[in-house]
Amino acid sequence: MRWLVWLLVVLLLLLQYRLWIGDGSLAEVWDLYQQVQAQHEENRQLRERNQALEAEVKDLKEGLEALEERAREELGMIKRDESFYQVIEDPPVKADE
Repeated sequence: MRWLVWLLVVLLLLLQYRLWIGDGSLAEVWDLYQQVQAQHEENRQLRERNQALEAEVKDLKEGLEALEERAREELGMIKRDESFYQVIEDPPVKADE
């Protein structure tokens, strides 16, 4: 009977070891849970970025205003009969000089 008690104690210790330290332990499960949450957040951000890019592509394909705005901002283009003024400001003077 005594050996049965010792066997049960050893078995309990082995199960406790596996629960807290071994493969599939609570710490490992918690770490995996945190990784899943981080991946969900990254996926949400990427989904939002993709939706914004998709809307921009759609706007560029269908609307001329977006295309014109892009040409003006990125390429510095102007329409016919428009005047372009570039204002160059002097750099701020330091107090030491």
